[in-house]
Amino acid sequence: MSLFKISLVWYMIFSCLILGMIPREGFALFVPSELQSGLDAGYNRNGDLATIQGFLEKKIVSQRLLDLGLSTEEAYARLKNLSDEQIHELATHVDDIKSGGDGLTVVVFLLVIVVLVIVILQLTGHKVIITK
Repeated sequence: MSLFKISLVWYMIFSCLILGMIPREGFALFVPSELQSGLDAGYNRNGDLATIQGFLEKKIVSQRLLDLGLSTEEAYARLKNLSDEQIHELATHVDDIKSGGDGLTVVVFLLVIVVLVIVILQLTGHKVIITK
């Protein structure tokens, strides 16, 4: 096998390993027994509603709701129709919502590409010379 094919094989192995390490949302995991009953023992509907309302009062969120054709008052009215479990789940996950997106994935991806280019250049014996 040529050196190019060998480096390509190592590149594929390394990239599969790196991509396999990146956590993805939605993995199925075991649920602790105290959460299987639905609500935690310290559940507070008013506290959860206050958390959600604080999130809805953010300028970006209220603007997005208006863009979708839903006023803040209509959103509050729909909140009152949710069950206790739905309110609790929404309140516990409201901090996970990122309004600007997650930049960490892009940074990790770019670092992986840079490392792979450096490894391939080292394996093939090439050198990069920068001159002015």
